[in-house]
Amino acid sequence: MSPLDAPAAAPRNTDLETALTDARESYVTARPKSAAAYERARGVMPGGNTRSTLFYTPFPTVMEKGQGCYLHDIDGHDYLDLCGEYTAGLFGHSETRIIKAIEAAIGRGLNLAASGEREAVLAGILCARFPSIELVRFTNSGTEANLFAFSAARAFTGRQRLLAMNGAYHGGMMTFAGGGSAVNAPFPVTLAPYNDIEATRALIREQKDEIAAIIVEPMIGAGGCIPATREFLQMLRDEATAHNIVLTFDEVMTSRHSAGGLQRLHGITPDLTALGKYIAGGMSFGAFGGRKDIMSVYDPAHPKALPHGGTFNNNVLSMSAGVVAMGEIFDDAAADALRDRGEGLRNALNEVCRKHGVAMQFTGIGSMCQPHFRAGPVERPYIQTPTEEGLRELFFLDLMAAGIYIARRGMVAMSLPVGEAECARYIAAVDAFCASRKPLFAGA
Repeated sequence: MSPLDAPAAAPRNTDLETALTDARESYVTARPKSAAAYERARGVMPGGNTRSTLFYTPFPTVMEKGQGCYLHDIDGHDYLDLCGEYTAGLFGHSETRIIKAIEAAIGRGLNLAASGEREAVLAGILCARFPSIELVRFTNSGTEANLFAFSAARAFTGRQRLLAMNGAYHGGMMTFAGGGSAVNAPFPVTLAPYNDIEATRALIREQKDEIAAIIVEPMIGAGGCIPATREFLQMLRDEATAHNIVLTFDEVMTSRHSAGGLQRLHGITPDLTALGKYIAGGMSFGAFGGRKDIMSVYDPAHPKALPHGGTFNNNVLSMSAGVVAMGEIFDDAAADALRDRGEGLRNALNEVCRKHGVAMQFTGIGSMCQPHFRAGPVERPYIQTPTEEGLRELFFLDLMAAGIYIARRGMVAMSLPVGEAECARYIAAVDAFCASRKPLFAGA
């Protein structure tokens, strides 16, 4: 019997730190091979890590393989995968049609240094689906997509400033949690309070002659799966139009919530849209597209065009997988069904929290949700209290002990293979967490 399958001892809930100490010790005991792999990695990579999102203490669990919506680690444990590769894993780990498309692409040759027919097919699919996209270009990540979209806005408007939301994340070089990051691209940025109509409108009007673009996620992902109100998004649209500012929706994550993203659900059309994550079926991918007049700044047939290189922008694996993923699998019916299943899950989770009377709630839209260990409305990113930080870590460790893999921050991104049985398992695990850890919520 593996440690994850062993009968759980009654949790020590005398205080949060004691509970965390016990949970960390149990985590370490159950994963000796992951601990050893982490120590080896530390010798050749700073912190044993090459992707900061995947680092957490005591050490990250090392996964060996995946099938459908399940994962298997090197210590022999199985997990229900609700992390969904932070929304990139929409199709699960073994979608047969995508695997066949990738295998066929490999058989035709990998690096052709030429245009291919499938890139135009995929571009046509995206232009038809997203209301804002008249022309589109491909990148290798959402980070690149947002950077190139902003560069287009600067060239088109002749202005230099970006207005973004405090606490937002638009890629490794456009992260605004805590006011910004030392690795951010060096352009002037104004940070506005997410979902605050009056304050954000005032900032836009004050700096209207400097702002080239406004960038916003219609639901902030890394900042807590917090949806933007339609009224807030409409204000951004109105102000951008009034002052000739390029409104950019970062739908790298949120495009999964309908076949045409949240812009289609809200009926609000930005000037540019950034895409990524799942669209190439799990392969490396990003895209940015929008109005023809703006996107034409990248038309290389024009003598003053902006350069946009990238050896793997149109790589054969991503193009082939994307055509199948978006052209055959993730259609309107699939997108709507996944959104409805996610809405039902989040409603059930919040009902569990209400039943136990704990300061815990889940925010999100459709197939994405995240717990918050506080009462009252959650309308924008915030700084956690020590109690909230402790409960969030404990929730992650308890879920791992129960064989459920979520993002360390608690985010769930459901993949298509996640069905009603998997949702019921997660609801039961949250119910058990609330019941067993209720004494620790006093400070939340």
